[in-house]
Amino acid sequence: MHREAQNESVERNEWLYKNLTKNKKHTQEWKEYNEAQTKEKLMFYKLLNELLNVIPKRIYTFGRPRKSLRDMMFCCLIKIYNGSSSRRIISDLELAKRAGYINDVPHFNTLLRHFEDTGMSIVLPYLINVSALPLKPVEQSFAVDSTGFGTGRFDRWLNIRTQKDSKKKGWRKCHAICGVKTNIITSVKITEGKSGDSPQFNPLVNETAQLFDVKEVSADKAYSSRANLELAKKLGAMPYIPFKKNATKKSRGSPTWATMFEVFTKNYLEFAKHYHKRSNIETSFAMIKRKFGDFVRCKNEKSQDNEILCKVLAHNIVCLIHEICELKIEVDFNDVKNKLSAPKVI
Repeated sequence: MHREAQNESVERNEWLYKNLTKNKKHTQEWKEYNEAQTKEKLMFYKLLNELLNVIPKRIYTFGRPRKSLRDMMFCCLIKIYNGSSSRRIISDLELAKRAGYINDVPHFNTLLRHFEDTGMSIVLPYLINVSALPLKPVEQSFAVDSTGFGTGRFDRWLNIRTQKDSKKKGWRKCHAICGVKTNIITSVKITEGKSGDSPQFNPLVNETAQLFDVKEVSADKAYSSRANLELAKKLGAMPYIPFKKNATKKSRGSPTWATMFEVFTKNYLEFAKHYHKRSNIETSFAMIKRKFGDFVRCKNEKSQDNEILCKVLAHNIVCLIHEICELKIEVDFNDVKNKLSAPKVI
């Protein structure tokens, strides 16, 4: 009987959550939005140029020096931003060269090969951190989730995720944490498609807590564990993660588990107001996929991972552009660079 009553309580809580935002209207600051949209491409090139200037120079130990990592990353990100093939993007890169953003226009095959560059794998996560830091004064609540990117043009992650017998081999999974106000991605990890979500909670939240003042973390039931709740509390954040139907209040060494279970079962409406912020990570994924595509064109895993990271970085720059127009923030990547040490690139 106790189990049945608990299940009824959970079902009622879910019904309350669904009705929490029913008929709620969200307004748009149209003047700022129009400014951001009409100036986006010009500002994207400018911000990307300034951001890539913080990249440390590659350390050569032997062999012939390769093309500039900074210039090649600029070319790769412009390709991702414009959504063009490597051949069609060459004209845009020629214009970028005439504007002084790059020193040389690579051959389209050279451009594709640089998605496999180990240097990009090292630098891209760092640049995602750097691109998010200007919004540190704005963000204190964060949301965690994952999504998949197909390795074929007609693959859809929604079909793979919802079909019980589906094969996730060949898919790449993007685990990310974002700020709920601006949708800026603060940390990201790429794994194979069948990788679990919960193990990535620790590195994502830990890395974000080193850069931001994290007050709240929201995530879905896939991240519900005593270890994850205790980690968030240890970092000074309240974890708003719903409990599974078979969960009990027993702390088993986790006081935070017992505390949040009490809130979840007895004051669910208040819990749901905070948990609902989790929908912003879904919004972030939707923004990335609508603008930069929901599949990758590269053929091997390293290049596919770098392509996904480029999509995330391009998304962050677009978010910065919007906040520059709406919040009138000033972005100085050199100042951010002084606060966040750069990795060595070999």
